[in-house]
Amino acid sequence: MSDSWGLAGGDTIAPGLTAVTAVGGGTVYEAWLAFDERLYAPVVVKVVRPGQVEDESARTGLAREVEMLSRLNHPGIARLFAHDDAGPRPYLVLENIDGPSLSSLISSHGHVPLHQLLPLGLELCSALHYLRRAGVCHLDLKPSNIIMGAPAKLIDFSVAMDVKEAADLDHPIGSDEYMAPEQCRPGDLGTIGHASDMWAFGATMFRAAAGFRAWDREPRWAQLDTEPYDLPRFVPAEVAELIGACLVDDPGERPAPDEVAARLEPMLDRLPQARLSGFKITL
Repeated sequence: MSDSWGLAGGDTIAPGLTAVTAVGGGTVYEAWLAFDERLYAPVVVKVVRPGQVEDESARTGLAREVEMLSRLNHPGIARLFAHDDAGPRPYLVLENIDGPSLSSLISSHGHVPLHQLLPLGLELCSALHYLRRAGVCHLDLKPSNIIMGAPAKLIDFSVAMDVKEAADLDHPIGSDEYMAPEQCRPGDLGTIGHASDMWAFGATMFRAAAGFRAWDREPRWAQLDTEPYDLPRFVPAEVAELIGACLVDDPGERPAPDEVAARLEPMLDRLPQARLSGFKITL
């Protein structure tokens, strides 16, 4: 993108933070793998793009993410180490997770095999259950906001908010293909809340299981007018049924994270156990 600080490896992002390599970003932020001299460790630095520094919504998003991550502490959520939202180059310093995003993994290798898909679902449910107990809605759960570490971790809390604040929203929020119906048309199609994240969980798990999206990107919000694509035949029926349960239109009919986890655990237990060829372990 042209709206960039023009950084290169070895440049100083901020005092004590040295850029190593670009690792992506979006319209508001550019993201860098960097070395933090204070921590003496690699970190990820999200830097507000120069064209967004004076934008009120960008500043609000940065402040919201700082506030949210400062009070959240869970193995499935990337940690915040430091921030500067008042300087000429506002930034966040986040935990560096050793792994690709789920979206890049799918783009490179196609669908996620079952022995990886089921643990992924459990790990995401763990984080979503914690957020529910904390009264927080992520509101932008999608493959590009999941880093496939051990465990998988949620990132980007720039639009996350307390459930009471989410319930009062009267405008769309989220990323088009992963927005629950009530996120597309708040009030008309339901109240935004924790169940909205479970819809996004279902859409994310669909893409991971199938290797393609449940709906096309165009027309916008196709999920409001058409049924999702069928999952491929190699996806077990009980997995497909669980994903479908998360994608129902009525927020009140979607399962909670702990209910999904309770259905995933026996599926994982039934998977064949790995063994060394030629060896048998007996107790």
